[in-house]
Amino acid sequence: MRVQLKGKPTWKQLFLGLAGANGILFILFFVLLLWPVSETEIPEKAFIEEEPGAEFTVTSSKQNLNELVNEYVDKFMKDQSDKYTVDFGGENVRLLGSIEAFQTDIPFSITLEPAVQENGDLVLYTSDMSLGLLQLPEKKILEYVKKELATPDWVNIDPSNQSIYIGVTQMDVKSNFKVKVQSFDLKNDQITFRIKVPNKTLGL
Repeated sequence: MRVQLKGKPTWKQLFLGLAGANGILFILFFVLLLWPVSETEIPEKAFIEEEPGAEFTVTSSKQNLNELVNEYVDKFMKDQSDKYTVDFGGENVRLLGSIEAFQTDIPFSITLEPAVQENGDLVLYTSDMSLGLLQLPEKKILEYVKKELATPDWVNIDPSNQSIYIGVTQMDVKSNFKVKVQSFDLKNDQITFRIKVPNKTLGL
């Protein structure tokens, strides 16, 4: 009886095996990328005027807002803080960062136009998006960023409407202060907030 031993795989077999593995990973990446996300639930709008208290107007600059927001991002994201940056330097808001897919960081950039809501919340409407060199619909880019980017409860990424809802009035602020946006004009560097100090906070 003659036993036939298998020899070492040839370079063609190794090449085809590697190409096949890469092809499978590539397909899996796009399946995950194009998989639909759950519908975004926009929070009910809160109106800080409904609670009795004193109101004050606070004016900020783009530079101060940059420092404040990115400091918050650093604390919220912790070990991923170096992956995400919010930039208020131009006429619009820019969200910059990278998402990881198969041990590779893919950079993304989203340009957003701010719109103040009647209750003082802020909606950022996307005007330009990119995800590395991938040619994808903007809705799909925002869906993938939503999957990968952790956000606080009062921030909602809405791929269907290509927007990000910032529930400023629902932020948890120390001393129970309430905040709303009064104006958000980045072009002219005119940013103002209304701060409400509830009477109960002062013991009234």
